[in-house]
Amino acid sequence: MDVKITFPGGLQVNAEYGPFTIVTNQDGTAPAPFTLFLASIGTCAGIYALSFCKQRGLNPEGLEILQRTTSDPETHMITEVALEIKLPAGFPEKYRSAIVRAADQCAVKKHLLQPPKFSITTR
Repeated sequence: MDVKITFPGGLQVNAEYGPFTIVTNQDGTAPAPFTLFLASIGTCAGIYALSFCKQRGLNPEGLEILQRTTSDPETHMITEVALEIKLPAGFPEKYRSAIVRAADQCAVKKHLLQPPKFSITTR
């Protein structure tokens, strides 16, 4: 998968993938890159939770995930990412732990647990 990073001006940095452009900016006019990184964790878990509901014919209306992070005050590095799934009204009790397991399958989280090798070159 190739993503082209472009610099259209100011503090804006875009990621172009196929027909999509993801805009980031450090000036508050768009999400910062790190915010998108964090959002990818919750949205990834959300895809798995939504799929879980759809596969079982459960109405996902009202399904939400609240993501909270905890940071080390000295390093400012995130030490914990907690996801809380708000279940829709009438969600069957028998599926409570199963939807947690589904959300836990998030591919973003799995990559954080086994991070890839990074390399940076020039040409």
